[in-house]
Amino acid sequence: MKQKQEGVLYLVATPIGNLDDITLRAINTLKEADLITAEDTRHTLKLLNHLEISKPMISYHRHNEEFRCEYLIKELKDGKNIALVSDAGTPGISDPGEEIVKECIKENIRIIPIPGACAMVNALICSGIDTKEFCFYGFLPLNKKNRKEKLEEIKGINKTVILYEAPHKIKNTLEDLKKILDKDREVVLAREITKIHEEFIRGKIDDILEKVNNLRGEMVLIIEGNHKEKENDLCHLTIEEHYKYYEEQGLEKKEIIKKIAKDRNVNKNEIYKLFI
Repeated sequence: MKQKQEGVLYLVATPIGNLDDITLRAINTLKEADLITAEDTRHTLKLLNHLEISKPMISYHRHNEEFRCEYLIKELKDGKNIALVSDAGTPGISDPGEEIVKECIKENIRIIPIPGACAMVNALICSGIDTKEFCFYGFLPLNKKNRKEKLEEIKGINKTVILYEAPHKIKNTLEDLKKILDKDREVVLAREITKIHEEFIRGKIDDILEKVNNLRGEMVLIIEGNHKEKENDLCHLTIEEHYKYYEEQGLEKKEIIKKIAKDRNVNKNEIYKLFI
């Protein structure tokens, strides 16, 4: 007797605002799936109606993921192909999806990503802040103790930091960040990305705070890394290690020597003599 083939879980990225940002592959996957599981079925129904797609749907969110997970695994084992979507963007990034992926891996069920829009990536590439290395924190914790610990972590990190925030909480979050960030740290607030009122507000933390009253839309904060911390770390390296650090970034000798001299607060000629 032929063994029944298991289904596939498709992680389907959907638009974060502009409906034209749906990919052809995403459309075809939604059309061909046996079942669509969505964070908010009412929200996803608007997208499906726009695409003229009619499919069975069930909700999958933070409050029902435990028991819904069991159901989805059973359906996948019965051979159904399931498309998982979030309210907007790439599922599994600061929204449900992570748990069902873990369960599918345990059960050896195939998972296929269907790439598309992601708010944090689009905010980052338009920010003008370093994109070589970054840390994504999603939404800050609501618990005061956990929030304080996370803010302290952000304070010291020397990579670009990315946060998500809701409009009604943005002012409080910026006030919390103001207490721990250096005044000269560059910050970018990206909101309504891909929508009509798309906006990038750039400046220091005080500049951003002056402009956040009554702003709407989901928001992404891009925060410059703590370069002072980075410079201090580099100064603990040997000169050779310091040179190699910048060499691995693809910099030429002349530029490397300038940077080492600046980091160590010495004359560049002193560094130059070491590498003749």
